[in-house]
Amino acid sequence: MRATAVRAAPASAPAVSPATRRRRRTGSLLGLAAWLCGIAFFLPVAWMVLTSFHSEADAAANPPSVGAGLTLHGYREFFGAGTGVSPWPPLVNSLTASVASTLLVLVLAVPAAYALSIKPVRKWSDVLFFFLSTKMLPLVAGLLPVYLIAQNTRMLDNIWLLVILYTSMNLPIAVWMMRSFLAEVPVEMLEAASIDGAGLPTTLVRIVAPVALPGIAATALISFIFSWNELLFARVLTGIVAGTSPVFLTGFVTSQGLFLAKVCAAATVISLPVLAAGFAAQDKLVQGLSLGAVK
Repeated sequence: MRATAVRAAPASAPAVSPATRRRRRTGSLLGLAAWLCGIAFFLPVAWMVLTSFHSEADAAANPPSVGAGLTLHGYREFFGAGTGVSPWPPLVNSLTASVASTLLVLVLAVPAAYALSIKPVRKWSDVLFFFLSTKMLPLVAGLLPVYLIAQNTRMLDNIWLLVILYTSMNLPIAVWMMRSFLAEVPVEMLEAASIDGAGLPTTLVRIVAPVALPGIAATALISFIFSWNELLFARVLTGIVAGTSPVFLTGFVTSQGLFLAKVCAAATVISLPVLAAGFAAQDKLVQGLSLGAVK
């Protein structure tokens, strides 16, 4: 007898329920909406970068000329080729104020968040509300008292005054963020460290910091961005010595008019440190901002 091969009938694909199809359709629509929002937020940045490579005549054209010739004239003007004014002192001042204030914020926020999350103090909710209430006052409302204090203490046009102000401005947000991050640290690890005789500094450095590193990176990056972009206090409290890069950027708006290509070139260069920091810490930023979410 000749053996006949029996082929198994192909298994039919499982039927997709209407609820599953609706979820897939909703997910696709949400993904499309997210892409459209991302493109909408990115287009002004892309237009700024493109305009920075145009001449002033092409940048001021109406309607805008997308295919105009490219030039580095705006960047040469920003770096002082025509004016002799160097942008490096304001950039160094911004870097100094942002980095120093961010380090101080972390040094103060991590122990405070530890006391509010892992070792809760009495009436800790009132403490958190007090931190949050400091952000309810408009910055301009406190400008005159701060100016008078700086004038009486001879701290005007001093970069360390900005370090103190940026630290106090970013500390409430940093405490709130770090509290949510540190609340995810396993209590068992802290109990084991306490049994082994680890003190508070050792616990913070060797136990808490490695576990909460994504949250610390996210908090540091946000504090750095807020400090780098701050303009109001830097514009009023500084002058020639301690002027920051946003203050330097406003100097391109003169009585002769707005030189759009030069302003876009300056804004592009000044934005690069923040973009570089965000790109370098993007994985930690995503982990930190999603820490504590529903899993």
